[in-house]
Amino acid sequence: MKNESLRLIEDVISNFAKLASIEISEDAIYLEFIDVELGSPKSNDDFSLSMRFAKNSFISVFYDNIWDIDFLSSFNYKMHFLQEDLIKDVRKIRFLDFEYLNTFFYNYSRNKNFSLDKEFDVHNIRCDFFCLIEFNDIAIVVGGNEMDFFTPSERIDDDILKELSNQWMMYYLKYHQKRNIIKDPMCENHPFNR
Repeated sequence: MKNESLRLIEDVISNFAKLASIEISEDAIYLEFIDVELGSPKSNDDFSLSMRFAKNSFISVFYDNIWDIDFLSSFNYKMHFLQEDLIKDVRKIRFLDFEYLNTFFYNYSRNKNFSLDKEFDVHNIRCDFFCLIEFNDIAIVVGGNEMDFFTPSERIDDDILKELSNQWMMYYLKYHQKRNIIKDPMCENHPFNR
């Protein structure tokens, strides 16, 4: 994906999205986000976006309090497997930003790494892609040599992402025309309204 598309993904996740699940399966890591600003919703659709990192993938979790990362307690070290549903509000997300990564080392007192690569070091990331996600109480760095994005129905490329983003913007504009009829918290709390 182009840098422009990665910045667009940062925008559609940063405003209102939540991390809904983490899955680690050997050398692949999946993150699913809900309430992302993509597409045009029907009455019961949820906006979701999944990220997949593979080939020398890793996840590093930064935290201060051990209880903040209790969702990692079911990690199977022998099979290198974790499947956990959780709801965490995303404060900020960035791609390929070493300066932002450095703030994690100062803002959090501990970190825990998960990778099949025995020589992995979060201070010296050597993979092609990585993503930094900050929540209220923890931060996550996840990466690998392959990075893919999916909606519930399709794999996303640059063109599909742009089309889905435009659909959401049209939905947002139409929402404000019918504002007194329906209420959508994603539209009500959007930064455009501030």
